[in-house]
This record gives sequence, structure tokens and C-alpha cells, in this order.
Amino acid sequence: MLRSLALILVLWLSACGLLPDRTEDQQDWSANKFYSEAKTKLNDGNYTAAIKLYESLEARYPYGRIAQQAQLETAYAHYKNEEPASAITAADRFIKLHPNHVNVDYAYYIKGLASFNDNWGMMGFLLKGPLKQDMSERDSKASRESFENFKELVTRFPDSKYAADARQRMAYLINAVAMSEIHTARYYMKRKAYVAAANRAQNAIAEYPRTPATEEALYIMIKAYEELEMYDLRDDAERVMRINFPNSHFLAELPEVGAKAWWEFWR
Repeated sequence: MLRSLALILVLWLSACGLLPDRTEDQQDWSANKFYSEAKTKLNDGNYTAAIKLYESLEARYPYGRIAQQAQLETAYAHYKNEEPASAITAADRFIKLHPNHVNVDYAYYIKGLASFNDNWGMMGFLLKGPLKQDMSERDSKASRESFENFKELVTRFPDSKYAADARQRMAYLINAVAMSEIHTARYYMKRKAYVAAANRAQNAIAEYPRTPATEEALYIMIKAYEELEMYDLRDDAERVMRINFPNSHFLAELPEVGAKAWWEFWR
């Protein structure tokens, strides 16, 4: 009776899909079999399963072209699985083991993508959606790392098929990093830390010239030096701004050239 009940329970659970699937014994799998199964999981978006199969492949067949490809695709699977640290680790390992591999440029590209933190799953949705926060308003450390990874790719492999995309991302990243300096300078201005604000704005101009951040950086320097009563520096910053950004909307908040500034009444 108990055996019958147990059998019925097993059949019922199996029918409901509550029992784990029985997996084929991998003992006799060839390297090609591991790879094809892993590739299928990867294409289906089951990245965790793909990673496990790639790792099993390498453990069973650590040498040869298929194992090398598995290492490279493991990095990609971690990236798609939103595991940037693991993706970078896997890419670095591939680069170390196979520095002259024909596809080593892709490993550098994956490193750049993994640290290109413009999409953090649900967090990315919140930041880009309801919270309306862009990449430049977040910690710029990952942006800097991503820029350096892409830079290494385009420097080492300027003709790589990934180089064009890397250059576009670098342009975006350099603007984001420059604007992160502006966000920090704004914060210091609100806190009335005018020296720190001026220094941050000046750094944005010095380190990231010819970026959109330069316009506001000059404006912040003008306002900060004004508060610090460093009028020569303030006038120099305004002169540069009027020459380079004659149509800037920030100029509307400044007195006309030649007008008597408010502080001059107290001299």
C-alpha cells in the first residue's frame, strides 16, 4: 500500500513538473557534445547552464581549440548574465593564457562591455526610467575602467571588427566621466565649498578638453571665483567662456561685458 502511494506521488509530482529534470549522463560526452549543448543554452538565454557546461567541457578537455573557444564564450555568458566581475575575470584569464589568439581582441572587448555600466538590469531601468539618472551621475570608476579597456583594444587592435564600436563607446564614456566631475562640482557649489568646486571644474577642463562638460565647467569656475572674491581668475574664466561659447545660455546669468560688477561697488 505504501509503495503504491509512493509511486502515485512520484508520478503526480513528475506530471506537475515539480521534480528536477533527469539529465543525460555526461560521462561519455565528447568535447563537441559539451560545446554544442553549451552553445544551445547560450543561444536560448540560459546563461547559468551554459557557463556550467563550458566549465565542464574545460575540466574534461582542457586543451585544444574547443576548450579555448569555451573559455572565451564563458566570459560572454557571464557578461550576458549580468555578472561583470566574473566576465572580466574570465576575459583576463583568456588573455593571459592565449595572448596571441586570433580572437583575443574579443576578450578585450568583453572587458570593456562588462564595465560599461549603462545597463544594470532592474537598477538600470530605475536609473534610466523613473529616477531619470544618467550614467554621468553615478560613480565614474567603472566608466574609467571601461574606457581604459576599450582604449587598450583600439590601441592593440586598431583594425579589429570591434574597434569602431569601442571608439563610439569611448566617446560616450569620456563625456560621462567629464560630466561626473561637473556633478561633483555642482554638489560642492551647493555646499558652498567654492575652492573644491573650482578645482573640480578646472580638472574637467584640463583632463577632458573639447567635451560638452567644458561649457558648464567654465561657468562653475566663474561663479566659484566670484564667491571667493578672486576676481582676476573669475574674469579670465568668463573671457574664455565668451570666446568659446558665445551663445551659451549660462552667459545670460552673467553681467554684460563692460557692466559694473556688483563687487566693484564695494571697492
